[in-house]
Amino acid sequence: MGGAFKINKSAGTFPPHAQQNNTANPWFMLKTNVKASSVTNLTDARYFAAWEVAWLGFNFDAGSDRYIQPQLMKAIREWVDGVKAVGEFNMQAPEEIRAAAELLALDAVQVGMFTDLSALDSLGLGVPVIQELVLESVAGLDAAAEQMARGKASVDIFLLNFDKNGMRWSELLPAERERLRLLCREYHILLSIGLAPGEAASLLEEVAPYGISLQGGDEEKVGFKSFDELDDLFEAIEAEE
Repeated sequence: MGGAFKINKSAGTFPPHAQQNNTANPWFMLKTNVKASSVTNLTDARYFAAWEVAWLGFNFDAGSDRYIQPQLMKAIREWVDGVKAVGEFNMQAPEEIRAAAELLALDAVQVGMFTDLSALDSLGLGVPVIQELVLESVAGLDAAAEQMARGKASVDIFLLNFDKNGMRWSELLPAERERLRLLCREYHILLSIGLAPGEAASLLEEVAPYGISLQGGDEEKVGFKSFDELDDLFEAIEAEE
């Protein structure tokens, strides 16, 4: 599927698998591509859009505590411009994923690590595919590499999720960072990993991922929440003028 897309390497687009340049274009606000994952409210959506993230993710896995009703997602989308909408799925059948992509006019879909990619291919989705791979530990990088090698013909971007199991960038040993760097040279990878603002520069320099995945949270009350922690991280990856 991925080979059928004729897409350039601008931030927020989905490059062909052959491209290995993971650097965001200099005229964008951020030094790397950012996916805001599992957005559940308009406050988060507006905040991330103001920082010119590449993608807003909306979780359509009914079993997740970050699930969003399709009607609410559509309402939120009407209030933000210039950001691609990604539907996040997990164990849903490929036919259900295609139906949602068409009904909601999604710009891309994110699927789980156990999704039948060949069945998804056969449906002719017509939109780029992100596949999330959840790592139980850093030792899982070898298994993730094998899965990426098998899925590279069907997947445009891989999202390696360390954060779901509490792993942080600061905990990775030099050899593990080097392994990750080599994978980022071979595949387009978004990283979801515990990251302090002061560590952002080292992650981008040492590993050079295609981008990172961040997540907001629940509102303290409708229309109000604090973004202090995210502000610090975004300022750390803000491109110099």
